[in-house]
Amino acid sequence: MDRKWLARIQHRWLFATIALLPLSGQTAFAEQPQISFVNDVMPIFTKFGCNTGVCHAKAGGGQNGFQLSLLGFEPSEDYDSLVREARGRRLFPADPAQSLILQKAIGRVPHGGGVRLKVGSPGYDRLIGWIEDGMPFGNPNEAVLESVSVEPKRGVIERGQSVQLKALAKYSDGTTRDVTDWALFESNSDALAEVSGEGRVQVHDLPGKVAVMVRYQGQVAVFTAAIPLGAPVPEESFPPAKNFVDELVFANLKQIGIPPSPVCDDATFLRRVSLDIAGRLPTAEETDSFLASEDEHKREQVIERLLKSPGYADYFANKWTALLKNRRDDASDITSNFAFHAWIRDSLLANVSYDQIVRELLAATGTVIANPPVAWYKRVKDPKQQLEDVSQLFLGVRLQCAQCHHHPFERWSQDDYYSLQAFFSQVGRKPTAIRGEDLIFHQRGTATAKNVKSGVMLPPMALGDDVGTIPPDEDPRLRLADWMSEPENPFFAKALVNRYWKHFFTRGLIEPEDDIRDTNPPTNPELLAALERHFIESGFDLKELVRVITQSKAYQLTASPNEYNLVDRQNYSRFYPRRLEAEVLLDSINDLTGATTSFANLPPGTRAVALPDNSYNKASKFLEVFGRPENLSVCECERVQSSSLAQSLHLLNSSEIKSKLTIAQGRAAELVKSEITDEERVRRLYLLAFSRQPNTDELETATAYLREPLIDAKGQPLSEAAAFRQNMQDLIWALMNTKEFLFNH
Repeated sequence: MDRKWLARIQHRWLFATIALLPLSGQTAFAEQPQISFVNDVMPIFTKFGCNTGVCHAKAGGGQNGFQLSLLGFEPSEDYDSLVREARGRRLFPADPAQSLILQKAIGRVPHGGGVRLKVGSPGYDRLIGWIEDGMPFGNPNEAVLESVSVEPKRGVIERGQSVQLKALAKYSDGTTRDVTDWALFESNSDALAEVSGEGRVQVHDLPGKVAVMVRYQGQVAVFTAAIPLGAPVPEESFPPAKNFVDELVFANLKQIGIPPSPVCDDATFLRRVSLDIAGRLPTAEETDSFLASEDEHKREQVIERLLKSPGYADYFANKWTALLKNRRDDASDITSNFAFHAWIRDSLLANVSYDQIVRELLAATGTVIANPPVAWYKRVKDPKQQLEDVSQLFLGVRLQCAQCHHHPFERWSQDDYYSLQAFFSQVGRKPTAIRGEDLIFHQRGTATAKNVKSGVMLPPMALGDDVGTIPPDEDPRLRLADWMSEPENPFFAKALVNRYWKHFFTRGLIEPEDDIRDTNPPTNPELLAALERHFIESGFDLKELVRVITQSKAYQLTASPNEYNLVDRQNYSRFYPRRLEAEVLLDSINDLTGATTSFANLPPGTRAVALPDNSYNKASKFLEVFGRPENLSVCECERVQSSSLAQSLHLLNSSEIKSKLTIAQGRAAELVKSEITDEERVRRLYLLAFSRQPNTDELETATAYLREPLIDAKGQPLSEAAAFRQNMQDLIWALMNTKEFLFNH
C-alpha cells in the first residue's frame, strides 16, 4: 500500500479517535489550541446563517438530520452534532478540504442552503485550520466573551451618506478583538437605513432615528443615529411649549431639522380629544358651546370634563378587558365576564392607581363574585401563559422565545423564563358550587419552577432581579407586584407610558409597543424617560398621564403636513390620522343617524364601547367586519385597523346601515320634521359628524341636493316630501362614508 495513503488513513483514525473522547480528555492533546470552537468556529455558523431557525437550528431536528442550537447559544451541543454525530462523517481530518461540511458550504456537494463560503475566504481558512488542529473544543481556561460594543455608538448621518461600524468583543482576560467580520448587523428600519453584512450603514432619504443591532455570540450592542432632514426650523415655527412633552418633542424636531405642522383648530381638537379619551363624538351642543367659548383654558377644561365622564371609564375598560382576555367561551362565563369588566371600569372611573390595579389582578384570590379580578385566572390557567401574558402586557417584554432557547435579540435565557414562572407555581384552584367557577387560592409551599431542559428547580426571580427568599406561607405573586411597583423597575412604568403614548399618537415611542428591549430603542429616549419618571412620581396616576399627553401642543398639532414633514412617521411633527375602532365607529354612526344597536343581556342604549366581552362580535356583523378583537391575545395587534372591501361594502349597502338611516325616530326623520331652514339642517349634521361648521361650498352643495327632485323605480316622480326625506338620508349616508368621518384626525 502507498505509504502516503497509509499515513493519511492513520492520521484520519487518530483524529476520529480524538473526536470520540470526552471533552475533558482533549486538553491532554492541546492545552492551548490555536483555534477555539466557541470563540472562533461558532461565529462562522452564525454569520452565514447556518444556525438560524429556518436552517439547521429549525425545531424538530434541524435540517436533514444536522441540528444546531439557535444562534449558537449551546456550543457544547453543536460540537457534538458536528464532530461526534453520524460517526464523524461531517469532518475529514486526513484531508480537511474534503470535509462534508466544507464541501456543502462551497457548493461542491448539493446543499439546500446554497453556497455559504468561498474557497480561500477567512471563514473557509479558519475551518480548515480548526480541523487540521484536531477539532478542539477549547481550553477550559481560555478567555470567555463578556460583552460586545459598537463604534461609534451613536451619530448624525446626513441623508444619502454612509458610516462604517466596528464591532468589538471584550473577553474575560481583558483583551478586545475586532469582530466586525463575524458579527451580524440588522437595521430596525430598512426604509431609513440599510446595513450590509460588513457593517456599513447606508442612509436613505427619509429623516428620523434609526438603530442598528450588532450581535455576536449571544451578546448584542446597538448603534443609533439621527438622520436630519436639514430643513429650516426657526423658533417661530414651534408653538409655545405647554409642558415637558413639548420641550422634548420639539427638541428632537430641531435636531433633525423637521418643522412641525401648526396647532389644530378648536373643532379638530374637540373631536380628536373626545374620541381619544371617551371613545365618542362630541354632541352638537358640546361643539356649539366649545366653539363659542373665548376662555383661553377651554381645552384644558374639556380634557378634565372628559376624564371625569363615564365615557372615559367605558372606553379604556374596553381596551383593558380585551388585553386581559375577558372572553366568553360558554354561557357560564357571563357572570364572571360582567363582574370583571365592571371591576376594571369602576377602577378607572375612581382613578385607582395603575400599580394597585395590577396588584389586585396578579394576587387575586377567592371567587369571582367576591373578588372579580379572579376572573383573569379563569381565562389564563397555565402558569406559562400567565408569565408570558404578564411579561408582555405589564412589562413590555416578550418572553415566549426563552421557553425553548435563549432569546435571539435579548439577554433573556430559559432560566429567566422559568424563574418568572415560579411566581405563579403556588396558584391553587378548586371547583365551587357554581358551574364553571373556581376558587383561586395560594397553596402553601416553596415556589419553584423546573427548567425543562436542564432539570434544575428554580426559585422566583424577576427578570434577573433577586426578590429575596419567599417563605412557604407567603404568596410569591405579592413579591412580583412589589417588584413591579418599585420606582427603579426598568420595565413596568415604561411599558405603560409607551402603550398610552401609542394610543394618543398612533405610534409608540418604542414600536411595537410591547417589545421593549435594548435592541429596539425608542425614537425619543429622553421623552420616554421623562414620561416614565412623571408617571412614577404621580403615583402611577393614569388620568394624570392622559392629561399631560393631551394638554401638550405636540398632541394638538394638525394632521395636515407641511412641505417638510409629509413622510415623517416617527417624530410626531404632526398628528397621524387613524381609522376609528370598530366599537367607536358603530357608536359614531348611531350618534349621526340617531339610531341605536341592541345587545343581548344589556340595557337598551348600551354603547358598543361599553360591551363587557367578545361575545357580541358575532351578534353584530358590523363589529366582526370592522375588526373588534376576540380577546385571545395580550397584543393590541389582534385588533384589525386595516381597511377591507367587506368594510366598504358594509357601509355602502348593508341592511344594517340602511335601517339606521331610515328608522322612524332617527336623525333624518327628525331633521325633516323640524321647523328649521335647510342651512340649519346641514349645519347640524356637520356639527354631529365633524364637530365643525360646513364651509360655503359644502353648505351650498348640500342644501341644493336636499331639494333635488327624485323619481321612483317605475320612473314616476316622488312627492316633494318623499324626495326630501330620501335626500336627507342620502346626505347623512354620504357624510358617514367620508374619510373625515371614518378617521380620527
